Amino acid sequence: MSHDIIIIGSGPGGYVAAIRAARLGLKTAVVERAEVGGVCLNRGCIPTKSLLKSAQVLEHGRHAASYGVVAGDVAPDFSAIIARSREVADKMSRGVQYLLKKNDVTLIEGHGRLTAGKQVEVTTPAGEKLLLDAKHVILATGARSRALPGLPQDGERIIGYREALRLERLPASMIVVGSGAIGSELAFFYQTMGTRVTLVEFMPNLLPLEEEEVSKVVARSFKKAGIEVMTKSSVESAVREGDMVKVSIKNRRGEIEVREAEILLSAVGIAPNVEDLGLEAAGVLVENGRVKVDAYYRTSVAGVYAIGDIIPGPALAHVASAEGICCVEHIAGVGAGPVDYSAIPACTYTSPEVASFGLSEAKALEAGRAVNVGKFPLSASGKASTAGETEGFVKLIFDATDDTLLGAHLVGLNVTEMISGLVLAKRLKAKARDIIHSVHPHPTISEAIMEAAAAAHDEAIHI
Repeated sequence: MSHDIIIIGSGPGGYVAAIRAARLGLKTAVVERAEVGGVCLNRGCIPTKSLLKSAQVLEHGRHAASYGVVAGDVAPDFSAIIARSREVADKMSRGVQYLLKKNDVTLIEGHGRLTAGKQVEVTTPAGEKLLLDAKHVILATGARSRALPGLPQDGERIIGYREALRLERLPASMIVVGSGAIGSELAFFYQTMGTRVTLVEFMPNLLPLEEEEVSKVVARSFKKAGIEVMTKSSVESAVREGDMVKVSIKNRRGEIEVREAEILLSAVGIAPNVEDLGLEAAGVLVENGRVKVDAYYRTSVAGVYAIGDIIPGPALAHVASAEGICCVEHIAGVGAGPVDYSAIPACTYTSPEVASFGLSEAKALEAGRAVNVGKFPLSASGKASTAGETEGFVKLIFDATDDTLLGAHLVGLNVTEMISGLVLAKRLKAKARDIIHSVHPHPTISEAIMEAAAAAHDEAIHI
């Protein structure tokens, strides 16, 4: 069985690459050992956002009176919320399967690995071995929850994000280790549902990859919601005792605190799925646990490529998709050039939301750049006031020499929907003046972008 391209993995990198390849006229197959759509669709991005939407609806119901609406008692049906998230994910997975079929992509169920002869060996669920030939092979096997030493996950009381999305009942208490996007989103969700949540972060601030100002807004919101936030702290050990987990935490003062919780959720990052792929036998070079690639995702072996979470770079679904498209377009000879990693948006779907890309103010100054910074608080936004959600701001970083946009850092209502326009501005080398003179509709949260750009030139009207 021969193909132009065989892709191992059907996540947001793999299936997007497959569809683009097929539309470019390449005979394409995808090998998948688990759910079609990968972790993001089935056990990550999509079900998590479904849970967070339920949390948002619950919060709106609880505070309906502040909007002049009498809603009565509002309470979560945890089982129904989990079931809805699974229904959404399952529907999306079926949609991906439909798209693969529609585009004549062959879907092969089983575990794929490279052979020394540069073929793909697939072990089917029945144990049968298939040998597939292809001119090009793309590895898109994604990643899994990373386990910390001293925190062995048992899938019941000490868990990763996958189990956190499928709990059968709402726990009374939970300790979340790690305050990146996954940890912060799940901490927010469970606290909103009624779980007593403690969030432990080793770094000085929550969401440590974000600007410090952004992190502080989220921390204040979390503390107001009742989440106990412990920064500059680390989990030293965790021991299951019956239906509880006893956790030793070194706090910011260097003291050991012993806490108990029904669930310990480890959200300290991911581990690339590079095992049992035949990389060594095929001669594919791996450095620091990730496959080494060039700008077009070519590995050290001709005809073998890698994209997504198994290569260096941001472990984000939309990044994997962009890499997949870039990879197959290069193979087909129609590519527009490498992915621009200076304009990759990162989003966190807590309340308030966080969205950012590019240089922070501190990083720009560290790099010796002269900058103009514009910041507009949502407390001055008419739309935010009508929504009753005035936490946050829009902060834009411009090069003081040529006025181009270097970075954007947003926290507040709907900012994950606003960041894309700024990414486009960055790609098109828009200047602050271009944004200032692009008329924004009123009243909208997005007006804050125009106002922040104006603030960089000391021309903001509403502050």
